[in-house]
Amino acid sequence: MKKPPRITVVTPSFNQAPFLRDTIESILGQGYPDLEYIIMDGGSTDGSVEIIKEYERHLAYWCSAPDGGQSGAINAGFARSTGAILAWLNSDDYYLPGTLRTVAQNLDTSRPELFLGNCLHFNEGDPKIRGSDVALRHQQLRLATVDYIIQPSSFWTRCAWEQVGPLDSHFHYVFDWDWYIRAIQAGSEIKTTPRYLSGYRFHSSHKSGAGGEKRDREIRAIYAKYSPPHLLKLHDDFQTHAKRIAFVRKWTSNLRLSRLIRVSILLKWFLPGLFWRVPEKDLRDFLGLVSDPSRRKAKS
Repeated sequence: MKKPPRITVVTPSFNQAPFLRDTIESILGQGYPDLEYIIMDGGSTDGSVEIIKEYERHLAYWCSAPDGGQSGAINAGFARSTGAILAWLNSDDYYLPGTLRTVAQNLDTSRPELFLGNCLHFNEGDPKIRGSDVALRHQQLRLATVDYIIQPSSFWTRCAWEQVGPLDSHFHYVFDWDWYIRAIQAGSEIKTTPRYLSGYRFHSSHKSGAGGEKRDREIRAIYAKYSPPHLLKLHDDFQTHAKRIAFVRKWTSNLRLSRLIRVSILLKWFLPGLFWRVPEKDLRDFLGLVSDPSRRKAKS
């Protein structure tokens, strides 16, 4: 029987004690035979260190010290790694059973590849669970326009990591999106599965939800870096006229017009000065982006 490849998982964490134990146990509980688990704590003061120490004997490495931010912590963790497959899992997310074995069965460690799965989304205080369809979105959407990859359900080979290079630590919110785009540009193959690989939490201290203008500036920087000028302009129009767009969407929904006609077409009708000449596919992509924050995520 072929020996399973070593998988390195890095968990960056800072003051996430209420969730950290679930994250750790979801990784160790995979029962994967060659797991290298690294925790990079940013100097937590909420009891996280005490939790980490409980699992110390199962860890390849851990530390707790100021790290300059999430992307820097992840890069430092991977710099210590030896796995043929890499991933990071934030300290408020978790893997579903069998995830690591599924990943190992689908990635060719001799090639630069990414493996993307689906994710269950949980909102604090809301009993509803939302799913995803990453395979379909990969077929329909352009990654440079919409970040359809759900980070905790993404894995890649060391070949891909070494080919692309580390996360850009200048970004605080969109470093994962930036890295995925660079990976595709470098020639990494994307593989997808309909299987659900992880759970993703939205809660009151969720990093993406608190990003505000700084996060918006980083998203714009992605468009400026990777998209043609007309898409950068479309992004700016969506930001500048967000209230008008929201108003149209609200009333077309209330009048149930969106059940008969796509919202992208309705926007062309109601805001022709802005969108009449914009290709409908571009409008659909941007509408998906602004209505689903999980596609623009990054959190600690």
